[in-house]
Amino acid sequence: MKLRLNLSTTPQPNNRPFLAGAALLGTLGLIALAVLSLSAYKSWQANRALRVDLAHWQREILADREQQQGLQAYFQSPAAQRILDRAAFLNSLIDERSFPWTKIFMDLERTLPAGVRVVSISPKLVNGRAQVQLEVGAANDDGKIAFLEAIEKSKVFSGMQVTQEHRSDQVGSTDKIVLDLSVWYSTT
Repeated sequence: MKLRLNLSTTPQPNNRPFLAGAALLGTLGLIALAVLSLSAYKSWQANRALRVDLAHWQREILADREQQQGLQAYFQSPAAQRILDRAAFLNSLIDERSFPWTKIFMDLERTLPAGVRVVSISPKLVNGRAQVQLEVGAANDDGKIAFLEAIEKSKVFSGMQVTQEHRSDQVGSTDKIVLDLSVWYSTT
Protein backbone atom coordinates (compact mmCIF):
# COMPACT_ATOMS: atom_id res chain seq x y z
CA MET A 1 0.00 0.00 0.00
CA LYS A 2 1.25 3.30 -0.98
CA LEU A 3 0.68 6.25 1.11
CA ARG A 4 1.09 9.67 -0.29
CA LEU A 5 2.45 12.08 2.14
CA ASN A 6 3.31 15.63 1.54
CA LEU A 7 6.31 16.50 3.52
CA SER A 8 6.56 20.07 2.38
CA THR A 9 5.78 22.87 4.71
CA THR A 10 2.87 24.22 2.70
CA PRO A 11 0.37 22.03 1.01
CA GLN A 12 -0.04 22.32 -2.77
CA PRO A 13 -3.10 24.48 -3.64
CA ASN A 14 -6.10 22.94 -5.33
CA ASN A 15 -6.63 24.77 -8.63
CA ARG A 16 -9.50 22.64 -9.89
CA PRO A 17 -12.33 25.08 -8.95
CA PHE A 18 -10.44 27.92 -10.64
CA LEU A 19 -9.78 25.88 -13.76
CA ALA A 20 -13.39 24.69 -13.87
CA GLY A 21 -14.66 28.29 -13.48
CA ALA A 22 -12.21 29.59 -16.06
CA ALA A 23 -13.23 26.85 -18.49
CA LEU A 24 -16.90 27.62 -17.88
CA LEU A 25 -16.35 31.37 -18.37
CA GLY A 26 -14.23 30.72 -21.46
CA THR A 27 -16.96 28.50 -22.91
CA LEU A 28 -19.59 31.13 -22.16
CA GLY A 29 -17.33 33.77 -23.73
CA LEU A 30 -16.88 31.68 -26.87
CA ILE A 31 -20.65 31.12 -27.10
CA ALA A 32 -21.26 34.87 -26.64
CA LEU A 33 -18.59 35.62 -29.27
CA ALA A 34 -20.26 33.21 -31.70
CA VAL A 35 -23.72 34.71 -31.08
CA LEU A 36 -22.44 38.29 -31.42
CA SER A 37 -20.43 37.38 -34.53
CA LEU A 38 -23.48 35.78 -36.09
CA SER A 39 -25.56 38.86 -35.21
CA ALA A 40 -22.91 41.18 -36.64
CA TYR A 41 -22.72 39.12 -39.84
CA LYS A 42 -26.51 39.21 -40.29
CA SER A 43 -26.52 42.96 -39.64
CA TRP A 44 -23.71 43.42 -42.15
CA GLN A 45 -25.68 41.42 -44.74
CA ALA A 46 -28.84 43.46 -44.11
CA ASN A 47 -26.86 46.69 -44.34
CA ARG A 48 -25.21 45.45 -47.50
CA ALA A 49 -28.66 45.02 -49.08
CA LEU A 50 -29.57 48.52 -47.92
CA ARG A 51 -26.31 49.90 -49.29
CA VAL A 52 -27.00 48.25 -52.65
CA ASP A 53 -30.52 49.79 -52.70
CA LEU A 54 -29.11 53.16 -51.63
CA ALA A 55 -26.47 53.05 -54.37
CA HIS A 56 -29.18 52.14 -56.91
CA TRP A 57 -31.36 55.10 -55.88
CA GLN A 58 -28.37 57.46 -55.85
CA ARG A 59 -27.59 56.40 -59.43
CA GLU A 60 -31.24 57.00 -60.35
CA ILE A 61 -31.15 60.47 -58.75
CA LEU A 62 -27.93 61.29 -60.58
CA ALA A 63 -29.41 60.13 -63.90
CA ASP A 64 -32.58 62.18 -63.28
CA ARG A 65 -30.51 65.26 -62.43
CA GLU A 66 -28.51 64.86 -65.62
CA GLN A 67 -31.74 64.46 -67.59
CA GLN A 68 -33.21 67.55 -65.89
CA GLN A 69 -30.11 69.59 -66.72
CA GLY A 70 -30.32 68.41 -70.31
CA LEU A 71 -33.98 69.42 -70.51
CA GLN A 72 -33.24 72.80 -68.93
CA ALA A 73 -30.47 73.37 -71.46
CA TYR A 74 -32.85 72.39 -74.27
CA PHE A 75 -35.65 74.69 -73.08
CA GLN A 76 -33.19 77.58 -72.78
CA SER A 77 -32.05 77.14 -76.36
CA PRO A 78 -33.18 79.78 -78.89
CA ALA A 79 -35.20 77.25 -80.92
CA ALA A 80 -37.16 76.11 -77.87
CA GLN A 81 -37.70 79.73 -76.78
CA ARG A 82 -39.20 80.52 -80.19
CA ILE A 83 -41.55 77.54 -79.85
CA LEU A 84 -42.52 78.54 -76.29
CA ASP A 85 -43.16 82.14 -77.40
CA ARG A 86 -45.29 80.90 -80.29
CA ALA A 87 -47.23 78.63 -77.94
CA ALA A 88 -47.81 81.51 -75.51
CA PHE A 89 -49.05 83.67 -78.38
CA LEU A 90 -51.41 80.94 -79.61
CA ASN A 91 -52.68 80.36 -76.06
CA SER A 92 -53.41 84.07 -75.71
CA LEU A 93 -55.36 83.95 -79.00
CA ILE A 94 -57.31 80.97 -77.74
CA ASP A 95 -58.02 82.77 -74.47
CA GLU A 96 -59.25 85.82 -76.37
CA ARG A 97 -61.45 83.63 -78.54
CA SER A 98 -62.89 81.93 -75.49
CA PHE A 99 -63.95 85.25 -73.93
CA PRO A 100 -67.62 84.97 -72.82
CA TRP A 101 -69.08 87.62 -75.13
CA THR A 102 -72.68 86.58 -74.53
CA LYS A 103 -72.27 86.79 -70.77
CA ILE A 104 -70.65 90.22 -70.82
CA PHE A 105 -73.39 91.60 -73.10
CA MET A 106 -76.07 90.19 -70.79
CA ASP A 107 -74.31 91.75 -67.77
CA LEU A 108 -73.96 95.09 -69.57
CA GLU A 109 -77.63 94.96 -70.56
CA ARG A 110 -78.56 94.63 -66.90
CA THR A 111 -76.38 97.59 -65.86
CA LEU A 112 -77.11 100.01 -68.71
CA PRO A 113 -79.73 102.62 -67.77
CA ALA A 114 -82.01 104.26 -70.32
CA GLY A 115 -80.28 106.74 -72.59
CA VAL A 116 -76.85 105.04 -72.34
CA ARG A 117 -75.30 102.74 -74.95
CA VAL A 118 -72.00 100.94 -75.45
CA VAL A 119 -70.15 102.35 -78.45
CA SER A 120 -67.17 99.97 -78.34
CA ILE A 121 -65.86 97.20 -76.13
CA SER A 122 -62.33 95.78 -76.07
CA PRO A 123 -61.41 93.00 -73.64
CA LYS A 124 -57.92 91.72 -72.92
CA LEU A 125 -56.58 89.17 -70.47
CA VAL A 126 -54.14 90.50 -67.88
CA ASN A 127 -52.71 87.87 -65.52
CA GLY A 128 -55.73 85.61 -66.01
CA ARG A 129 -58.25 88.40 -65.41
CA ALA A 130 -60.34 90.17 -68.04
CA GLN A 131 -59.76 93.91 -68.33
CA VAL A 132 -62.42 95.55 -70.48
CA GLN A 133 -62.02 98.93 -72.17
CA LEU A 134 -65.46 100.47 -72.77
CA GLU A 135 -66.52 103.49 -74.77
CA VAL A 136 -69.99 104.48 -73.61
CA GLY A 137 -72.27 107.17 -74.99
CA ALA A 138 -74.88 108.89 -72.81
CA ALA A 139 -77.69 111.25 -73.79
CA ASN A 140 -77.28 113.40 -70.65
CA ASP A 141 -75.44 113.73 -67.33
CA ASP A 142 -78.14 111.85 -65.43
CA GLY A 143 -77.69 108.79 -67.67
CA LYS A 144 -73.91 108.99 -67.30
CA ILE A 145 -74.13 109.14 -63.49
CA ALA A 146 -76.70 106.32 -63.39
CA PHE A 147 -74.39 104.17 -65.54
CA LEU A 148 -71.32 104.84 -63.37
CA GLU A 149 -73.30 104.04 -60.21
CA ALA A 150 -74.65 100.84 -61.78
CA ILE A 151 -71.10 99.72 -62.71
CA GLU A 152 -69.85 100.46 -59.19
CA LYS A 153 -72.70 98.43 -57.63
CA SER A 154 -72.33 95.56 -60.10
CA LYS A 155 -70.97 92.23 -58.81
CA VAL A 156 -69.24 91.31 -62.07
CA PHE A 157 -67.54 94.64 -62.79
CA SER A 158 -64.90 96.10 -60.45
CA GLY A 159 -62.00 98.53 -60.38
CA MET A 160 -63.63 101.09 -62.66
CA GLN A 161 -61.37 103.89 -63.92
CA VAL A 162 -62.68 106.64 -66.17
CA THR A 163 -59.85 107.44 -68.57
CA GLN A 164 -61.53 110.14 -70.66
CA GLU A 165 -64.78 112.06 -70.93
CA HIS A 166 -65.71 114.40 -73.73
CA ARG A 167 -68.88 116.06 -74.93
CA SER A 168 -70.10 115.69 -78.47
CA ASP A 169 -71.77 118.65 -80.21
CA GLN A 170 -72.49 116.83 -83.46
CA VAL A 171 -75.90 117.45 -84.96
CA GLY A 172 -78.03 114.30 -85.07
CA SER A 173 -75.94 112.42 -82.50
CA THR A 174 -77.86 110.98 -79.56
CA ASP A 175 -74.69 110.70 -77.49
CA LYS A 176 -73.99 114.07 -75.91
CA ILE A 177 -71.39 112.63 -73.51
CA VAL A 178 -68.83 109.95 -74.43
CA LEU A 179 -66.92 108.13 -71.66
CA ASP A 180 -63.83 105.97 -72.05
CA LEU A 181 -63.38 103.71 -69.06
CA SER A 182 -61.57 100.59 -67.94
CA VAL A 183 -63.13 97.92 -65.70
CA TRP A 184 -62.20 94.47 -64.49
CA TYR A 185 -64.72 91.83 -65.49
CA SER A 186 -65.22 88.65 -63.49
CA THR A 187 -65.81 85.80 -65.92
CA THR A 188 -66.83 83.35 -63.21
